[in-house]
Amino acid sequence: MPRIDAPTLAEHRRRQRAALLSAATELLVTQGVKAVTPAAVGAAAGLARSSVYQYFGSGAAIVAAIIEDAFPRANEAMAAALAGLTDPLEIMATYVRETIRLAAQGAHRPAAALRAAELPPECLSRLEELHHEQVAPFRSALLALDVPDPMITGQLLGGVVEAAMAAVEAGADRDAVTRRSLDLLRAAVRPPVA
Repeated sequence: MPRIDAPTLAEHRRRQRAALLSAATELLVTQGVKAVTPAAVGAAAGLARSSVYQYFGSGAAIVAAIIEDAFPRANEAMAAALAGLTDPLEIMATYVRETIRLAAQGAHRPAAALRAAELPPECLSRLEELHHEQVAPFRSALLALDVPDPMITGQLLGGVVEAAMAAVEAGADRDAVTRRSLDLLRAAVRPPVA
């Protein structure tokens, strides 16, 4: 019988599942989705493969759990940062700041690895749904600003945010990247001069 390393069995199981998800996420980010197998995840977490099956039925189930784990935490952090804001430009600026902050912490690494992976249709669908939820405040604020060609402007600004995330993940100064990104954002949504 394995040793229980927590005050309760429920807490032990929560910790074990968290350790498995952490190991799986690291495998996903460093080696790709094909590396996320029950055997590899168990080995990385220091557990037998049979123990992994107590939590996840397959590698696909582990990947689905990574999706469900990574996005809600980032979305909750974003919601907290945006709480109480009503000015569309301030919402967009805060969204950019928070996205870059999360990227600097490595919070977007699992999502980036998942987007690059060949996933089953149900995982792709859920990933897309969570991504739409994540960018909804930015899109709503952009539409409220009544900029010309909001879809194109949104895609271009999304490219700026993606580039900013990549820059800080590669080691660029977070404050400098944030300042420049906000300069570009403000220039893009400024009303045209007649």
